[in-house]
Amino acid sequence: MEPSVAAVDAVARLIERRETLATAESLTGGLVAATLVEIPGVSAVFRGGLVVYATELKAVLAGVPATLLAERGPVDPDVAKALATGARERCGADWGIATTGVAGPDPQDGKPVGLVYVAVAGPHGTDVRELKLAGNRTVIRTKSVTAVLSLLSEKLQERSQAA
Repeated sequence: MEPSVAAVDAVARLIERRETLATAESLTGGLVAATLVEIPGVSAVFRGGLVVYATELKAVLAGVPATLLAERGPVDPDVAKALATGARERCGADWGIATTGVAGPDPQDGKPVGLVYVAVAGPHGTDVRELKLAGNRTVIRTKSVTAVLSLLSEKLQERSQAA
């Protein structure tokens, strides 16, 4: 996937600030990380990522509370926040980003196709965004990657303006 302007901007801001990034991905299955590594110079800031497609791995690898997963399932805003925080903490990064949702073709645990949550965890808190996307699996996954990297870019821009 070709990196978006937001992705390139986010990486440039991270390099400039000497801050690092990690990912935790469910429905995108590593596409966020693959998109990031297309950007020249990203090795200065990208620590790595977790692909936690199976629900139990969200708890085991990313540290999402098992009780949260049992109560709400993997497609939930608080799960997205916990994934982003888990990526940040477990990979030793300044920033963590995460994706979780339903890419289809069928609904999952009563959640409709196209319902996606993306989250960014940074030094000053965690933000989550709910998306209701239309399209096939490829379109939903691609839009999810763009959305999480855009959210990261926005948060980095806010931090730059506040500094």
